[in-house]
Amino acid sequence: MEDQDQPVVSRGFRGRPPAEPERLPPGQYLTTDFPVLATGPTPIDAADDWRLTISGAVERERAWSWEEFQALPSETFTVDIHCVTQWTKLDTTWTGVPLDTLLAEAAPSGATHLLAHCTGGYTTNLPLADVTGGRAWIASAYEGRPLSPAHGGPARLLVPHLYFWKSAKWIRGLELLREDQPGYWEVNGYHLRGDPWREQRYDDD
Repeated sequence: MEDQDQPVVSRGFRGRPPAEPERLPPGQYLTTDFPVLATGPTPIDAADDWRLTISGAVERERAWSWEEFQALPSETFTVDIHCVTQWTKLDTTWTGVPLDTLLAEAAPSGATHLLAHCTGGYTTNLPLADVTGGRAWIASAYEGRPLSPAHGGPARLLVPHLYFWKSAKWIRGLELLREDQPGYWEVNGYHLRGDPWREQRYDDD
């Protein structure tokens, strides 16, 4: 879930002047902070109660407990992240399990999209092409430490090449779909894909 305390994005938002334009998508500004934004209260998901499922258009539905998830091969990587509220944070370091690894276990069958399901009912939709080929992870650590609840811990979806609302916090399930299905922000007027380099903020962008 994009980091939000209340649904506070507006067309009138203006950020700081951009810097390092070669790494900044249009309309973004740099921050050294990591703003915390959410659609509601921060849930405190204990790792021992956490479970990740993959369902829908797959050959095999799969589920992992926290212990099973932690045993999967993970990667540590550094990426830039871009929020639709116009901030960009450079060189953030995460550790997570590639979605390619998880999806291989379930074997998508005719799927073109997925819908991420999170604690609290938040959802967001993504084309399958945007979460495969080494482009997305289920992240459980940030800057070498376990991911805090405020930033989506114990685990969040991370899709850094899209606006950050697509990197859903408090992830609990991935539903594979044979056609696109808008999620929470997409139903409320946001773009179905959310490419920051194309400024795909709203459904008419």
